[in-house]
Amino acid sequence: MITHRITQFIEKEHLFSLKDKVLVALSGGADSVALLRILLKAGYRCEAAHCNFHLRGDESNRDEAFVRELCNTLAVNLHTTHFDTTQYAEQHHISIEMAARELRYHWFAQVRQQCGAKVIAVAHHKDDSVETMLLNLIRGTGINGLTGIRPQNGEVVRPLLCVTRREITNYLQHIAQPYVTDSTNLQDEYTRNKIRLNLLPLMQTINPSVQDSLIDTAHHLHEAALVYQQGIAEGRTRVLNEEKGICIAALLQEPSPAALLFEILHPLGFNSSQVNDIFASLTGQAGKLFTSKEWRVIKDREYLLIEKPDASDESTPPFQLICEEAEYTDGFIIPRDKNTACFDAGKCQGEITLRRWQAGDTFVPFGMKGRKLVSDYLTDRKLSRLQKENQWVLCVGNDIAWLIGERTDDRFRVDETTTRVVLYTLSGDK
Repeated sequence: MITHRITQFIEKEHLFSLKDKVLVALSGGADSVALLRILLKAGYRCEAAHCNFHLRGDESNRDEAFVRELCNTLAVNLHTTHFDTTQYAEQHHISIEMAARELRYHWFAQVRQQCGAKVIAVAHHKDDSVETMLLNLIRGTGINGLTGIRPQNGEVVRPLLCVTRREITNYLQHIAQPYVTDSTNLQDEYTRNKIRLNLLPLMQTINPSVQDSLIDTAHHLHEAALVYQQGIAEGRTRVLNEEKGICIAALLQEPSPAALLFEILHPLGFNSSQVNDIFASLTGQAGKLFTSKEWRVIKDREYLLIEKPDASDESTPPFQLICEEAEYTDGFIIPRDKNTACFDAGKCQGEITLRRWQAGDTFVPFGMKGRKLVSDYLTDRKLSRLQKENQWVLCVGNDIAWLIGERTDDRFRVDETTTRVVLYTLSGDK
């Protein structure tokens, strides 16, 4: 009976077909053992993969030995690997649970390709989906976190989501199939185990069918999430400018600007607290900077600028300058566009260098007599923080001769004594 229900679920969700090879993640526990036995009975071609994480001493080795014997008995090809999970967690500054997850799924993907399997079948069942839903609810989550575990995520499929843990163990008992038990699952140590051993039994005293009720709710929320994601996608097109970022005025006109902002920034590594701070800054002064691991958001006057910090050599400009000298005659026309600087060659006797402007830099803007801080000039020009950061200068000796693409320095101007000129023309993006 359970085999029929699972095969119907596989067909309904289009997880894989009888012609496909399936790589089964086989821990040796009841769930994964049942998954392998059921798929084989249903006629699917299976290979198995087992990870030894060396986290439970002799138990870990016991599990591997059991899995080897089982696959040998069933004539199933078995792939195994060993991980120093604790070392990996320390090196990457993550929890043991997260380390084990990253290691196994990365390895499963490699094995799947090597053996030619279409999918990786893991043994999550209905109870796991309910526990995940409650776990996310306790930690705090959006609508997607309340939809439970989905039957498919890329090449990873979950054929047992239609059955409960009790149905699985009853099946194994019926066919007299032994399995191993992870002793940590019996401990009230981790949050998920607290939900499994304490919270769910308490909820069942209120509603014996609480698991089915929660699964039904998860299905409803999944449907609602599809509508929600469509609304988010449409909202993104209304507020996002590919060159500039998020238009603040357009965002604030959305029905739920905070939710839309979260959905745009969360995939970039910004957490809920950071997004709340960014949202609160929308009506404040420009210039605030917010960073995630790989991205940063700058609150500008009209936009939230989104960019990846430039990891390139800070001493290498992202543009080229073409330099040429010419005789200054009565018929010479001085270029007036901002991408070209024309200087008196006789006044440019020092070393010519390019660099980003620095705090405290001053120059004499063309047409003026007194010095002006570069920072004040850029502020007066109402340039964004990002534009300011990307402003380069051309120096003659220690003096700034040109805010490239902006304004030249009056001290190097062409005058009645000039006999030769030097021109610098900007090529590429400044």
